Amino acid sequence: MAKQTCNRCGKQVYPTDKVGPLKDSTFFHQGCFKCYICGTRLALKTYCNNRNDINDKEVYCANHVPIAGPHDSVVVGQKGEKDGKVNGDNKQSNIPNHRRDAGLNDIKIAHAIRATQVAKPYPKIEHQGAKYIVDYDTQTRLELLHRHDEDQLYESFENERIKESEHFESETREEWEKALADFAKKYESGLAKHKDKDDLIRHLTLKREKKLETLHSKRKERERHRTAELVDKQAKEMLDLFKAQRQEYNNDDYPTTPPPPMPPSCSKRDIYTNTEFFATIDEVAVHYAKSDVASFTDLVRALSSGARSDVDVARAIYRWITIKNLNTMTFDDSVKSDTPMGLLRGIKYGTESYHVLFKRLCSYAGLHCVVIKGFSKSAGYQPGYSFDDHRFRNTWNAVYLDGSWRFVQCNWGARHLVNAKDAVDNRTPDGNLRYEYDDHYFMTDPEEFIYEFFPQQAEWQLLPRPISLSQFERIPFVRSLFFKYGLSFTDPQLESIIYTDRSGAATVAVRLPVKEAHSLIFHYNLKFFDSEENTINGLSLKRFVMQSVTEDLVSFRVHAPSTRPLLLDIFANSVSSGHYLTGQPIKFKSVCKFKVVCESLQVIMVPLPECASGEWGPAKATRLFGLIPMSHPEPIINCSRHVEVRFKMTKPLSEFVASLHRNRTEDRILQSCSKTVMRGDTVHIYIDFPEEGQYGVDIYTRHNDQLVNGKQLLTHCCKYLIHSRNC
Repeated sequence: MAKQTCNRCGKQVYPTDKVGPLKDSTFFHQGCFKCYICGTRLALKTYCNNRNDINDKEVYCANHVPIAGPHDSVVVGQKGEKDGKVNGDNKQSNIPNHRRDAGLNDIKIAHAIRATQVAKPYPKIEHQGAKYIVDYDTQTRLELLHRHDEDQLYESFENERIKESEHFESETREEWEKALADFAKKYESGLAKHKDKDDLIRHLTLKREKKLETLHSKRKERERHRTAELVDKQAKEMLDLFKAQRQEYNNDDYPTTPPPPMPPSCSKRDIYTNTEFFATIDEVAVHYAKSDVASFTDLVRALSSGARSDVDVARAIYRWITIKNLNTMTFDDSVKSDTPMGLLRGIKYGTESYHVLFKRLCSYAGLHCVVIKGFSKSAGYQPGYSFDDHRFRNTWNAVYLDGSWRFVQCNWGARHLVNAKDAVDNRTPDGNLRYEYDDHYFMTDPEEFIYEFFPQQAEWQLLPRPISLSQFERIPFVRSLFFKYGLSFTDPQLESIIYTDRSGAATVAVRLPVKEAHSLIFHYNLKFFDSEENTINGLSLKRFVMQSVTEDLVSFRVHAPSTRPLLLDIFANSVSSGHYLTGQPIKFKSVCKFKVVCESLQVIMVPLPECASGEWGPAKATRLFGLIPMSHPEPIINCSRHVEVRFKMTKPLSEFVASLHRNRTEDRILQSCSKTVMRGDTVHIYIDFPEEGQYGVDIYTRHNDQLVNGKQLLTHCCKYLIHSRNC
């Protein structure tokens, strides 16, 4: 049988990716069957031939097929004639080239101008792949073969599901019939009552649902495993194309085979410190995430069209996946494999996940990528939990970029929920929440990644000195914001479980970065570890924590009121003084958690006075309000029955109010004990204590022109803990 060749590329076509014969007896590869001018995918019902030149065997879309003008002649040449030449004698046509090609050339030029205008700033896909390592048609043909294998795999899944469902229904029906028959016999013999039938049906229904749930879970796990195996095989085949091309031309510094896992040669911050570094790459990813692309070959080439390096390519893939918001995507019941949504049919059927998709797309870009399995401190995890069962299993990727292996966690990078008021894109079906992209999980440094992820294979920790699983359980439980804000612990030996001293006290101290310290504010929550209870004897557990801030340190001093374990959750946010002064609620996010254990309590802990929440001391007043403490720079004041607190103003503030609080004393009784006086740029706060003891004072202020809904608004600026003694 004679070989059939593609009219576009001249290479042999095979039945799996053949289009044709067309009306002019030509054949095309499916990947080559595109408009000659714009590269748009064509179908047998949509392609057009050049009617001006019967020797032009190319195919066009309806928008770009050459159309004869009023003064153009229809060119009829000898068989095999094209572009003014005759096969064999290489003679020129009788019709001048400039007249014969004028119509087509004009269309090409006009289209090129239009394409340039439309594509900005999103580069047009070069369907010939001139700047790509692997030939476009070769890669497309391999993708079509892979798609054929996937079709067979998903068809087998569907057949297995049908058989499994039929077997389950048959088995369940027999079980019900037998149980009901046994009940009927007992009922007739008086050993069962009619009401027992309802209990039996309820029991059988619960048993059926539990068995069905187990069946679905095992089937999903089996299908995911088989899908991952197929993707592994296909990714290797795709990377073999790049390997052959790199070995043949030696035109790329990227390794032809995946290097062994080793610690990165530099940190993520040495490559980029701000996401603006990827502004153009991210913009292209956003564009194509909202567009329809029907093949992985076209998608990856589009995403990498403006890439400067392998880092840019991986970044574009990562952002495309996180923007796509695969967790909330909806699919039609009939998703064909050759459609844009068909690219993600594995997501639809629940057989493919973020890390598998990321590996697949990396292979199309020629990037070495591996799937890593292990444990993670994911949803539901609390500090001190052990990883001795199948809970908290997780999977992520490592991709070889910039000469080193780098961690990527697409699922966590896209899953964070925020209020829809903060942004209108990517809303979830309820309209109130959306998924927010997190840059921390792209190229995460191993020293930070190990706080949340522990691989089964120690070498994939990518650390100079790998840690053990028990060490992973003991290191502090931190979240991505901890690293985003540049925080660190003052105690390098700090663990996820902290033990109090004999007085029931324990301290967590967090060091602040120099550049961000002025804008970071913190909050905390304290509750019992084994429940959602956050009170004891009617008192909030928050009143047993003293939060204080110095220039570069925030401390949380916990005084356990009982021997029940506690959970300390520390929150943070970065806000400007202008935003804080509006008085609007500030949203905090968790940065770290600790389990607090008090093995014995030898003293009765006294709760702090019920002041406004947040830190004690004047640090916040200085950072956000420009108030410099002149008399008391520390959060705790020891004094007699009278104290004067002074601040120097560096910003225009027009009013101050001090509010005094004491345990078991009504605030109204203490209203007359404090007064504020402003003299020039100095604020004087005078307090006379009715008796000795522990007090808390809240200080409020406002700007001269600060109005909310036409009303003057006072904002909390700081608070002190005061111990008054008789002298």
